[in-house]
Amino acid sequence: MKKLVVIYSGGMDSFTVLNKAIKEGYEVYALSFDYGQKHSKELDYAKLICEELGVNHKILNITTISGLFTSSSLVSDDIDVPDGHYEEENMKSTVVPNRNMILISLAIGYAVDIKAEGVWYGAHSGDHMIYPDCRPEFVKIMDQASKTANFQPVYVHAPYLDTDKIGILKDGILMGLDYSKTWTCYKGRKEACGTCGSCVERLEAFEENRIKDPINYYNTTEQ
Repeated sequence: MKKLVVIYSGGMDSFTVLNKAIKEGYEVYALSFDYGQKHSKELDYAKLICEELGVNHKILNITTISGLFTSSSLVSDDIDVPDGHYEEENMKSTVVPNRNMILISLAIGYAVDIKAEGVWYGAHSGDHMIYPDCRPEFVKIMDQASKTANFQPVYVHAPYLDTDKIGILKDGILMGLDYSKTWTCYKGRKEACGTCGSCVERLEAFEENRIKDPINYYNTTEQ
C-alpha cells in the first residue's frame, strides 16, 4: 500500500480529501497544524475523525509563527474576522502570509521521512481569488520544488483544485460522508457564525446540493 501525507485541518475540504485518499487505497498519514488560528477548534474535529478512522495523525504545534502574521485576521487578536462572501475585498484580511508554502514544506519533509509518495491538500477553485497559494500555478511550482529539493521525489497534489466547494460536497455526499464532524467557521466560537466567508461558502454548498447542513449556527441577531 502506497503512503500519502494529507494536510488535514478538520474542515470540510480536507475532510473530503482525507476520505478520498483512503477510498483510493492509500495508507494515509494525516498532518494537522496549530499555527495560532482563532478557529483551533477544527483540530479537535481532525483528531476525532482520525481516531474513528484509525488514521495515523500528528498535530504539529507551530504557534510561535503567529507573531509573524499580525496582518491576518485569522491569527491577530487586533483584527476581527470579517463577514461576507469570499468574493468581497475585505476577505483578504483572512490571508495568512505564505501559509500553504510553510505547511506544505513541513508536510513534504514528513513525507520524505516516512517514504510517502505524495502530499495532498484541500485547495479548490473557490479559493483562487483570495488565496494565491491555492491557485494552480502555485501547486505546480510546489510540486516541482518538492521533486527537486529531495533525493526522494514527493509530489504535491490538490485533488479538488479545479472544483468548487459545491462540487467537493457533492463528491463527499456520494462517498456517504458525515459533515457534522467538520468545523468550518473562522471565528472559533462554540457554534458556527454563519456569516464569515468560510461559513457563507459552506452554507452555499449545502444549499446548492439541496441538503441541510448538519452543524448548528448561532443566531447572529442575539450576539
